[in-house]
Amino acid sequence: MIGLVLAAGAGRRLRPYTDTLPKALVPVGPADPANPAGQDGEGKTILDLTLANFAEVGLTDVAVVVGYRKEAVYERKADLERTYGVSLTLIDNDKAEEWNNAYSLWCAREVLKQGALLANGDTVHPVSVEKTLLAARGDGQKIILALDTVKHLADEEMKVVTAEGKGVQRITKLMDPATASGEYIGLTLIEPEAAEELADALKTTFEKDPDLYYEDGYQELVHRGFQIDTAPIGDVSWVEIDNHDDLAKGREIACQY
Repeated sequence: MIGLVLAAGAGRRLRPYTDTLPKALVPVGPADPANPAGQDGEGKTILDLTLANFAEVGLTDVAVVVGYRKEAVYERKADLERTYGVSLTLIDNDKAEEWNNAYSLWCAREVLKQGALLANGDTVHPVSVEKTLLAARGDGQKIILALDTVKHLADEEMKVVTAEGKGVQRITKLMDPATASGEYIGLTLIEPEAAEELADALKTTFEKDPDLYYEDGYQELVHRGFQIDTAPIGDVSWVEIDNHDDLAKGREIACQY
């Protein structure tokens, strides 16, 4: 199994940081004097934190899908490999500024065949999430989503409805929060056996509408009768960083881990 990070997005709501950096390289953590990562030594980035989590659970091979300002990731590749003891494969998304992330995950379809622990490149979270997903393996599940069942939900969240013994029934932002079982936080465990079916569902999704999310690809799988399972992450602090308010919260959370 490998680690997989989607880091192709522009993150325009995080300007001026993202004038020159992809969102995954925006600094969120305190600077380490021994390894002053981040923009101008400001601190560890979202990608730093994710790679540290992967390394802690024993993942030594990581693929990163890059697109917007990808040169910044290429420039840091060797330093990141050395710091976290991982081997990085960078996968270019040639439509990162035109299409949404259903296509971005499809770009990684070949590495999905190894099995992957997928993390969005804008989610600050503790390593307990990776540990929860890995601990949930073994009962025939092919895809397991990390689910926050504690957080109070609003309109913007990626909401999930589950059914006992049947897994995910619906995943979308476009539902009444009161009907949701929880929020998908942007981390998924994907077993090798799911790779081809997932790739086909993603292709169907972005060919229907390039602006759709990869979570819409998950919904396509559900419509086809594929069972997608969930693993509750418990009461932990995490945030998806979309704007400067999220970034402030992410910096508070990053200091805890």
